[in-house]
Amino acid sequence: MASTAYDLIVIGAGPGGYVAAIRAAQLGLNVAIVEREHMGGICLNWGCIPTKALLRSSEVFHLMHRAKEFGLKADGIGYDLDAVVQRSRGVAKQLSSGVAHLMKKNKITVVMGEARLAGKGKISVKTDKGTDELTAKNIILATGARARQLPGLEADGDLVWTYREALVPKRMPKKLLVIGSGAIGIEFASFFNTLGADTTVVEVMDRILPVEDAEISAVAKKQFVKQGMKILEKAGVKKLDRGQGKVVAHIEQNGKIETQEFDTVISAVGIVGNIENLGLEELGVKIDRTHVVTDEYCRTGVEGLYAIGDVAGAPWLAHKASHEGIMVAELIAGGHPHPIKPNSIPGCTYCHPQVASVGLTEAKAKEAGHEVKVGRFPFIGNGKAIALGEPEGMVKTVFDAKTGELLGAHMIGAEVTELIQGYVIGQTLETTEEDLMHTVFPHPTLSEMMHESVLSAYGKAVHF
Repeated sequence: MASTAYDLIVIGAGPGGYVAAIRAAQLGLNVAIVEREHMGGICLNWGCIPTKALLRSSEVFHLMHRAKEFGLKADGIGYDLDAVVQRSRGVAKQLSSGVAHLMKKNKITVVMGEARLAGKGKISVKTDKGTDELTAKNIILATGARARQLPGLEADGDLVWTYREALVPKRMPKKLLVIGSGAIGIEFASFFNTLGADTTVVEVMDRILPVEDAEISAVAKKQFVKQGMKILEKAGVKKLDRGQGKVVAHIEQNGKIETQEFDTVISAVGIVGNIENLGLEELGVKIDRTHVVTDEYCRTGVEGLYAIGDVAGAPWLAHKASHEGIMVAELIAGGHPHPIKPNSIPGCTYCHPQVASVGLTEAKAKEAGHEVKVGRFPFIGNGKAIALGEPEGMVKTVFDAKTGELLGAHMIGAEVTELIQGYVIGQTLETTEEDLMHTVFPHPTLSEMMHESVLSAYGKAVHF
């Protein structure tokens, strides 16, 4: 290798790391990136991207069954699970090689191997050829996270899966148990349920999608139950008895334990940060429940060492990691970026129907002491939604009653993961209800519901 002294070394080439590397290179820094597995990290290879490809297949399958509604004919509808998975792997591969191309284009040195901090500004990388010693003025940790394993409920790759096995299923589950109803759990439940698996979701909190607004969770539950899912809330899986091709789950709800038999279990009970074998303890880096503790600028307290993305804690979202990566790159290059406001980070869940939100839920806004005005608009009142054959869903907006500040927006229904960005931009520009009311929304679009929801908060909704 040519130079082993860099301005910046990034550990981990996921959506946080590779984006930080590109931005730093654009700003004239000499950058190296170390990755032990795949360019693009979990997101591109085993997360966001391949799951969306799978879910697209199940969505098209679902629509094929509804052909008659649209005046169309489709006979002998079926699917080939291997081909569905193959398509999703192809999508992931295309994007992963795209990241490798971007590294080359931006003259970033890529080192494939396992990195360890060998002291301040020093890294040793175990590669398949031996060990490389690298030095840098600045280091960004972007090592990501992996699935949390609960004692007794550990994945075995055969009967009990994590997201990894669920992305490349070797069989179609007939009777599926999904433990956890956050984004990952619900997306897999939605995918396999649509393809015909008898699906049960167990959630320990009092409702599914617990980080979402309570009203949105309720609409989601109603839709999932309508689709044939069984939803158990305030419930926990105490034990799994594994047998030949079957698992007996001991599920506790309302103080009673009942047993049910499944052929497949997907565990989606959160994630833990990848902090092991990095030499963090020796450097005195603070760790809190498997996550690196940082300030608002992602600084770890060790000079020149930053942590971004999943390894630095919630929200565990790729776009949060990318944004942090850019902020840190600009900081290192001598810029003055703004820290990221947690409330300005949107969340998207690609189940059917989709769920998207930004900012405070109604309950959280009230807890924070705001007097609120809340607007709602149902999909059934929107011409485009009816034309699409997607009349189920709602848009909800939460405003501060005194100032008109948009505190939060919450949606469920077709394409809401694309719509949410309108409110995100509005929040970033510190928009008020008045600005949104005076904005012209195109017709006929789903986005008109966003306008109507704002109007509704002030008793001015036109179409409902």
